[in-house]
Amino acid sequence: MGPDWAKTSPRGLRHTGSSTKPLRMGTHGFRVIGLISGTSVDGIDVAAGDLHAEDGTVVLTPLGELDVPYPEPLREALLAALPPNPCTAGELTRLDTGVGQAFADAARRGAEELAGGRGDLVASLGQTVFHWVEDGQVLGTLQLGQPAWIAERTGLPVCADLRARDVAAGGHGAPLASTLDQLWLRGLAEDTGRPVAALNLGGIANITVVAAGEPATAYDTGPANALLDLAAHRVTGRRSDVDGRLALAGSVRPDLLDRLLADPYFAAAPPKSTGKEHFNAPYLDTATGGLDPIDPADLLATLTELTAVTVADQCRRHGVSTVIASGGGVANPAVMTALARNLGGSTVLKTSDELGLPGAGKEAYLTALLGWLTWCGAPGTVPSATGARGPRLLGALVPGAGPLILPAPLGGTVTRLRVAEKAGQTVGEIHARC
Repeated sequence: MGPDWAKTSPRGLRHTGSSTKPLRMGTHGFRVIGLISGTSVDGIDVAAGDLHAEDGTVVLTPLGELDVPYPEPLREALLAALPPNPCTAGELTRLDTGVGQAFADAARRGAEELAGGRGDLVASLGQTVFHWVEDGQVLGTLQLGQPAWIAERTGLPVCADLRARDVAAGGHGAPLASTLDQLWLRGLAEDTGRPVAALNLGGIANITVVAAGEPATAYDTGPANALLDLAAHRVTGRRSDVDGRLALAGSVRPDLLDRLLADPYFAAAPPKSTGKEHFNAPYLDTATGGLDPIDPADLLATLTELTAVTVADQCRRHGVSTVIASGGGVANPAVMTALARNLGGSTVLKTSDELGLPGAGKEAYLTALLGWLTWCGAPGTVPSATGARGPRLLGALVPGAGPLILPAPLGGTVTRLRVAEKAGQTVGEIHARC
């Protein structure tokens, strides 16, 4: 007998049949279900989007988002397997199956509840459990969530394992958000004449810097919710510091903050990436060791300040004038207050929701975009951001209930992205010109 979260389901969804048709600019859209679970390991972000190309612009019509929590036994097993904890091949196999089945259920819900029971493709970024970095170079990366379960349960083809090809080409396999961000924010950077940064506040914070006439730059700036959630669980027993209440009640401990900021990662030049294999419980224990007792509220306030300081430092490094934030950290008033203070009055801080792209589902929409690009034969990487030798088609395709029949390659190059309403009116459009 396997774990109690292991189960199967043979039923499939209705395929639109659109993969048998050639794709041309402005003539045909695909319904893609995007799936991702971030480094916070809370659950699965699901988004359904209709994507098509129109005169060199990707038009993304959001159909809706879901947040599907992991079954608690699966979440606990995942957390127990993360570095620096030991993990056996048997445990990894069981987790790969359990995550795959959870993603399969989430994909089915996404298609049925958000896309009217129809779909062309599921794209999955899986659950990262290890990101192998040595001397600033990524040597490998492991995402769990066997895509065969998704294909079996939905009947739809699946594009998965989206990071590995970039790593094989010498890149970091992250942040892949740079693919969406450079298409989406290029017009804003051109109109303002100043660099714009997209900021994701997940377990790890990452930025994409978009400047007119220059290649995009993207990298992980350091921890966000990873250390905050760890500390909150230690002092309250809860998964997070709800509404940033503890952090807002505390004061920054300069001695602890100085220790944290001395980590070599923050001074390293991009491209770079990191994760919980670095910013974890032993890291926090080492940083707090030997210091005078730290009040729980002060600990949360200091870790919040660490995120804000490291993000703001990197935004100043690139002369960023506008920051567009998304991810779970946006819902934390303490993080956003500290970030606004550290950015200063000359830098505008907005959320992606204000520009029409739902922040809660942004990474899932990114996943849908990456899957669509692969489906249409287009590269899904930004080499200047990931450090790869060149642009690459990403992922591996798993057939659904029928033969894997791809559309004709995209007839042109996309250079912009705009977000559209279901009725066709554009919202949050960042001057998506060609």
